[in-house]
Formats: sequence, structure tokens, C-alpha cells
Amino acid sequence: MRTTAFTDVPQLVLGPLAGRPDADWHRAPPGKWSPAQIVQHLAIGIDGSARTFESRRAHAPMRRRPRTVRERLAYLVILQLGWYPTGFQSPAAVLPVERPDRAAVERQFREGLARFLALERELLPARARDLFVKHPRLGDLTLPEWLRFHAAHCAHHAKQIRERLAG
Repeated sequence: MRTTAFTDVPQLVLGPLAGRPDADWHRAPPGKWSPAQIVQHLAIGIDGSARTFESRRAHAPMRRRPRTVRERLAYLVILQLGWYPTGFQSPAAVLPVERPDRAAVERQFREGLARFLALERELLPARARDLFVKHPRLGDLTLPEWLRFHAAHCAHHAKQIRERLAG
């Protein structure tokens, strides 16, 4: 399976929505998220984790907390095998609103991506192994691990966006 690069994420997620009317951004099957909600979900996660790294960049070197068995399994499946499982409930902190504003979520998504790219330039390789932000399902992740997670997560949801637009 090809791993999505973090730099491919904007085109992967927003490319299929470019030039589409608002109605396409808000179309979804019953009980499923619309493309606008998917983009907002991704934007919240990307922006939030980037902001947490920004707030910690001056911290002394950190140590990773031990992972639980569940966190190790999720890490293996998502970050090492590159497979994003379906059917899991998203944490409340990253749930989208009913009808998000298209321009606002697209802006937040792009700003979060830009934050991560700036952090990558600023902190890597020097802080690649000693600065962590906790993921709710994977445990403590480094900046490179978060970049891989967001790329996999976005690829997973980009498939859903394409399905919504095709239907």
C-alpha cells in the first residue's frame, strides 16, 4: 500500500472539492458526515495537534510514556502497516458541527497544514525523538509520527469525500 506523504494532503482532501458548489460540500448519506464535516474533523485534529507542538517546542527533552497494548496495536496497524481501520467513533474533541462553514473549515485545514510544515522545518531533525504530543488512540507521538498519522487519516477520509461526491 502506498503511503500518502503529508505534502500530498491538501490536494488529496481539497482537490476533489475544488470548484464544487456548496451543495456538494454538504451532501451526505443519512447518518454520515458531509465533505464539509470531514474537512472540519481533519482541520480540528491537524490544527490542534500542531498548536500543541507549538506550545511545547521550547520544552526540555521529553520521554515517551509506555503505550498500552491497545495503543501498540493501533500504532502497528495505522503507522507501520499503513491501514486505517473503519468503524471507530471519533473523540468528542474532533467532532464536526452539523453544517460547518465551507470557507472557515478550508482555512483552518490549510492553516493547520502550514503549521505542521513550519514545525517540521523548525524542529526536525533536532527534536525528532524527544518531543511528544499524546494521541487519544496511539499514545505519545513524535512530530514525524504525527505527520504520518495525519497523512494516513486524511487519505482514509479523502476516500469518503470522493464517495460522497460520486453519489
